Amino acid sequence: MLTRMRGEHSELGRVLQAQAVKPTQSQAVPSQTSQALKNLRAYAIVAVVSFHSVLAYLASQPAAPQPFNNPPYHWLATPILDHQRWLAFDIYAAFQYVALMPVMFFLSGIFVWPSIVRRGSWSFLYGRLLRIGLPFVFGVYLLMPIAYYPVYRVTAADPSWLAYWRHWTALPFWPGGPLWFLWQLLLFDILALVFYLTAPRLIEMLGRFSAGATPRRYFVVLLGVSTVAYLPLAFAFGVSQWTELGPFDLQPDRPLLYLVYFFAGVGIGVQGYDRGLLRPGGELARRWYIWFSCAGGSFLLWMISMAPSAYGHSNLVIDLCSYFAVVLVVATVCLGSAAVFLRFSSARSALTDSLSENAYAIYLVHYVFVVWLQYALLGAALPAVVKGVLVFVSALLLSWGLAVGAGRFASLARQFRPAASNGEWRSASSRKARPSG
Repeated sequence: MLTRMRGEHSELGRVLQAQAVKPTQSQAVPSQTSQALKNLRAYAIVAVVSFHSVLAYLASQPAAPQPFNNPPYHWLATPILDHQRWLAFDIYAAFQYVALMPVMFFLSGIFVWPSIVRRGSWSFLYGRLLRIGLPFVFGVYLLMPIAYYPVYRVTAADPSWLAYWRHWTALPFWPGGPLWFLWQLLLFDILALVFYLTAPRLIEMLGRFSAGATPRRYFVVLLGVSTVAYLPLAFAFGVSQWTELGPFDLQPDRPLLYLVYFFAGVGIGVQGYDRGLLRPGGELARRWYIWFSCAGGSFLLWMISMAPSAYGHSNLVIDLCSYFAVVLVVATVCLGSAAVFLRFSSARSALTDSLSENAYAIYLVHYVFVVWLQYALLGAALPAVVKGVLVFVSALLLSWGLAVGAGRFASLARQFRPAASNGEWRSASSRKARPSG
């Protein structure tokens, strides 16, 4: 069913930290929404790591891996294939595969417009290039070759690094793993900046609609626009396909769907994300059970619609139903996730705060740990569920620890730099003031 899964994860929305000021009644409302979004971001990074951790144990995948250099390069979707499988992992991975990425683009878009307005166009662009562009280059050209080395070793006659590097550089593309999300997010950020410079009123209109629409009306419009964005490309290119151009990976059926959800998030942020749709105590949060039920029901409908094609039966009506079910799942899961976290997860927690603050770094490095841990457990006589849980917990803790350590080191470096500069200035000043002779 999931023939071309890829890591779908990542920068999961840039959630602003609450300012350290004495709270007032007017400030309490936005802080609740901000905290709910931070907690949702923490959940999202956990979902990302868990999704990758179970891919080696899907019952729907081939029984044995193909050679590293043989098209269609199945290892791009599932790097490691273990002989232990569990069907429940297929269902879990299918849900994440369909719904998680549009939700992440939605979360990422929420804070784009306030950031552009606050920082200015060139400062925003420089910050995005520094925060997204550089990590993308670092991750693709340094981390991904390390991550995929075990994949080569599984079928290689010569498992040495030198032989691996020769095979790696002979590939017709440069595998980027889950880091494809970064370059597309950077492209969407730049597009939002173009709107800010050339047609800001269009985004302001979107913001007014997002602030004033009821959840039901918002859902209908979102579903309609995403249907127009997704269905033509799905019919043209099919689903679960990937196109590689150098280090840039792309799902041909999904770029416009991701763009719709990114700008849906942008619209939410124009007049303040604590107003309108995402306000605490609003209609969306109060009726969370409706949206949660719709999300589960639409996913079940998608699975039913996919059943005929899984057995080789396909026609225009079947494809239309399955493609429409995709946009239905995405819309209901997006609103359902926001509703549940607004209703039940607006309280602060040190654990989720740390996960949220380190989510980007975890996303950047976790794939290396996941693939190597799956490789290390290939010979272990353990059930698939045990292996999946071991890989997930270990990869999350290792990436989290590395992210926290890197963050503390960067903080110390920032504190040391001004002190060093002041010391150098004082030293230079004293030397300049010292009389000669």
